[in-house]
Amino acid sequence: MDGRGLRIGVLAGEASGDILGSRLLVALRQRYPQLQIEGIGGPLMQAQGLDSLFPMERLSVMGFVEPLKRLPELLRMRRSVYQHFLANPPDLFVGIDSPDFCLHLEMKLRRAGIPTVHLVSPSVWAWRRGRIRKIRRAVDRMLCLFPFETDIYRQHAIAADFVGHPLADEIPVQIDRGAARAALGLPAGGRLLALLPGSRGGEVGLLAPLFLATARRLCRADPELRLVVPAASPERLVQLRALLTAYGDLPLTLVEGRSREVMMAADAVLLASGTATLEALLVQCPMAVAYRMAPLSWALVSRLVKTPFAGLPNILAGRALVPELIQGAATEEALVAAVQPLLYNSQVAREQRQAFASIHQALGLGFGERCADAIATVLGSGHR
Repeated sequence: MDGRGLRIGVLAGEASGDILGSRLLVALRQRYPQLQIEGIGGPLMQAQGLDSLFPMERLSVMGFVEPLKRLPELLRMRRSVYQHFLANPPDLFVGIDSPDFCLHLEMKLRRAGIPTVHLVSPSVWAWRRGRIRKIRRAVDRMLCLFPFETDIYRQHAIAADFVGHPLADEIPVQIDRGAARAALGLPAGGRLLALLPGSRGGEVGLLAPLFLATARRLCRADPELRLVVPAASPERLVQLRALLTAYGDLPLTLVEGRSREVMMAADAVLLASGTATLEALLVQCPMAVAYRMAPLSWALVSRLVKTPFAGLPNILAGRALVPELIQGAATEEALVAAVQPLLYNSQVAREQRQAFASIHQALGLGFGERCADAIATVLGSGHR
């Protein structure tokens, strides 16, 4: 079959998947100019020619309760997508992240003879390892963003490729901190600490007071220290403004969005464990990671997680590269002790930056092209 006539199904359930999917589609279209794309995705994937069967926003649900409330609708959507592709089989189907939605769909499509690829490995290396059996039935190939993820698939005879991370391609290895400060309207000189207490309301409610109290102690020890806090959304901006009324003495700049630029500008960052730690690593900003959650949630999570580290930088480094202060360990005293050395170009800060640069290089492989290579392997020589 002529590769220019390639037709694929693809499904992304949230904004991060839309970003990944758009980069994949750009690379595929370079190989297959007449590529036809159907499924579900957001505006970035639609800009690359995706005919979205449903609005992606209808899949973008988080937490435990909200998906249960929406379960009948989500099941109807999944059944409709399956029936569409069963009646109009694509040459290949790609599920992007959203494993609870995608893997079941992929399993049924694969049983129907449609090759399947899944982009973004579920965290089977960290928790719910039993999912690996379902993944084996569901996918012909798993595309992993991080190098350590492929091992568990090879152990279970599942084809897997490390394709790198698109942020490592996007973010330059050399960071101009002066330019970042100028773009944010921040002073060119002096030490600057960024505080990122999370993107969800519950996270900010638990972590922001702790981070601000820590920052107050650091400012008392160094009156020249300045603070900058990026709000992840308009809702978090309102929440943070209300919290900051109790910290009017702090030399703090509150910014809407632009968290990457904030970390580019800062000498160090104190942040919640999560995806922002990868951006901090890639912009080579020395960091300390902290997290707190409700006691019941912590009791459950701490029993399920099988990894020695919570922060992605430490998982990628395979060692305790950055301080992690989790739950009861996240105290003002501990955070001050972890952050203070990072602000003054200490040996700890230099070691972090050196390791971050090495990890950045390892992750920057040409994400879209690597994904397209893997998909070409699944399709076989008839589509090359």
